[in-house]
Amino acid sequence: MKSPVLMLSMLLLAQSAYAQKDKKTSELPEPSVLGSLISTKPRFTREVVLGNILKGALENMHLSNKQIDNALSENAFKVYLERLDFGKQFLLQSDVKLLEKSKREFDDMLMSGDLAILNSSSELINKRIGQIEKHIEGVLTKAIDYKTAESIETDPKKRNFPASEKELYAHWSKLMKYEVMSRIVDMKEEQNGLATDAKGNKKKPTMEKKLSDVEIEKEARAKVLKSYKKIFARLVNEKHSDKLDKFYNAITKVFDPHTNYLVPEEKEDFDIDMSGKLEGIGAILREDNAYIKVEKIVLGSASWKTKEVEAEDIILKVGQGKEEPVDVVDMSLRDAVKLIRGKKGSEVRLTIKKPNGLVKVVPIIRDVVEIDESYVKGTVLELGPVKTKIGYINIPKFYRDFNDRAGRNVTDDTRKEIVRLNKEGVEGLIVDLRNNGGGALEDARMISGLFIEKGPIVQVKAHTGAVDILSDTDSTIDFQKPTIVLINRFSASASEIVAAALQDYGRAVIVGGEFSHGKGTVQAVVDLDGYVSPMAKSYSPLGALKITIQKFYRVNGSSTQYKGVTPDIILPDQFSHLESGEKFLDYSIPWGEVKAVPFQKWKSKFDLKSLRANSVVRVKKDPKFAHLNDAMKWYKEQKDRTKRSLTLVDFEKERKEIREKTDIFKKELENEKLVVTDLSASKEKANQEKFEEFAKTLRKDAVIEESVHILNDMLKMAKK
Repeated sequence: MKSPVLMLSMLLLAQSAYAQKDKKTSELPEPSVLGSLISTKPRFTREVVLGNILKGALENMHLSNKQIDNALSENAFKVYLERLDFGKQFLLQSDVKLLEKSKREFDDMLMSGDLAILNSSSELINKRIGQIEKHIEGVLTKAIDYKTAESIETDPKKRNFPASEKELYAHWSKLMKYEVMSRIVDMKEEQNGLATDAKGNKKKPTMEKKLSDVEIEKEARAKVLKSYKKIFARLVNEKHSDKLDKFYNAITKVFDPHTNYLVPEEKEDFDIDMSGKLEGIGAILREDNAYIKVEKIVLGSASWKTKEVEAEDIILKVGQGKEEPVDVVDMSLRDAVKLIRGKKGSEVRLTIKKPNGLVKVVPIIRDVVEIDESYVKGTVLELGPVKTKIGYINIPKFYRDFNDRAGRNVTDDTRKEIVRLNKEGVEGLIVDLRNNGGGALEDARMISGLFIEKGPIVQVKAHTGAVDILSDTDSTIDFQKPTIVLINRFSASASEIVAAALQDYGRAVIVGGEFSHGKGTVQAVVDLDGYVSPMAKSYSPLGALKITIQKFYRVNGSSTQYKGVTPDIILPDQFSHLESGEKFLDYSIPWGEVKAVPFQKWKSKFDLKSLRANSVVRVKKDPKFAHLNDAMKWYKEQKDRTKRSLTLVDFEKERKEIREKTDIFKKELENEKLVVTDLSASKEKANQEKFEEFAKTLRKDAVIEESVHILNDMLKMAKK
């Protein structure tokens, strides 16, 4: 039976945590205890204490009400195996069978603290690494045949674990050949002046002398061998905290994708202050099995300024200036971040792989993020020959300084932009929530309220079944004219709440890709040290648990979770080739419904059916959308081509095609007829340059142009 005090403490925390997405909980209820679980007697280890606290928190607080039992253990084992060897490059099928003996014991290991699988899996991996390292030394110390017609499957999901050591070695022979060919082509391009920097300018060769093809091939093999020796050394010397991370998060990920255990080191780095400055390259990263992926680019950051690093890029290597880059495949996110971060003014070189398969090196000068680029930005748009003045507001995230009530927040900034745009005499408004990953729930409620008189905005359901209704109680309507809200598959959480509320009220027309992200859940970050009794403080620090505690529902009763928000008018999406969204994540919480709540719909005068029909006609004729569709089709084809030729001739041909196609598709068409007005009246050169870049981005955006046309149709309907 669970401690009543523990359950009460957790419920109190759950009731207070939903005010902010991913809120870091610093003030926890005083736990009297876990007295029956924690003792200062020697038989209790740190793992026993941590495991029992995690079990209690997950079973009592998580939205799903799942129990950690044998069935959950089997799924946790699958996650653990993926994290252990996602690429299926180390373990044999016989190794997997040995590990499978523990597949129903994860629950028992969590409670007992006897994490035997960590040692057994490490022994197996280290044994195979030793064998593989010896094998590739033999492969890479002699010339390779690049003419034999063979191929390599680069998608591990399409491969099985090797059945024998012979099969394992055959895979590594192919992998080394593929890696060496990539190096050869890179070196040849640099030597022949074909390599480009992050801005697309030709790079000057850095080689002291021109090398022959034989010399290039030999140096490429030496560099690949050196790189992989470093990888193997890092894997063999894996930290105990990284092993614990694999085990505990194998369990948490079965609860849902957003619940995870943060080891003490991660806990320190977890929270990026929503109103502060960020030093580094300004990219939000995530672990995606063996890879480090770019989750999001921070506006105004060093990465953002390069225009080369984008969401869904894979970071393969990290180099400090001109030093030999370090391979970060199979590296923990924490260790990769340590390599990427650095002092302002220093250079880091990222070797990135685009979703279309293009691999390139992007040099970035680390900097402090210009915070203004993360704030709300507004302008006036006029599209000739339409001549209608349309307001445009970009909301990159729902920011709020929770430590300073007088600090800047997204609601106040949005309201100020609306006031300014009303003074400019705009006849309609575009609110851009594309790529907005969310933020403060309170601001989602208040921003929705800027467009309606009053009423419910969102329903929030806890794991207990209790439903709270968050409403706009301010009868003021800050903007009353026709409005469009833009979303895409990277619009998540709080941004989905705003889009859903304004769609349900009929207050705005939602425009964008096929669906929004579908993250309709709330997480709290629990400091686990708060659940350790004073007598057991020697076990600290224990880290933290980010746990899903609640779920969002629209006023019409439908959840935004999993399905996201479907736009009223769907337009071609530049990210349509990416499997990004809650529906693509394992163990994501399912869609659901609750009872709808009464609300007063907006009395609109526009007909959605006619708006859609008019838009379809324009989109078919628009060369920018045709260009976008061609690009997305090609990117998808490249993404699906996972089997690669291992002849150098084919490799060079593919690389050339990728570069040429990428250059073509990056040349976006710009509509000079779209006039973008600078409302800041700033005469500073830096600010003027920033605005011009902002304006140029809008003029290239086919979705913005089409949104202006849709609003113009809405205005015509309103005048009838």
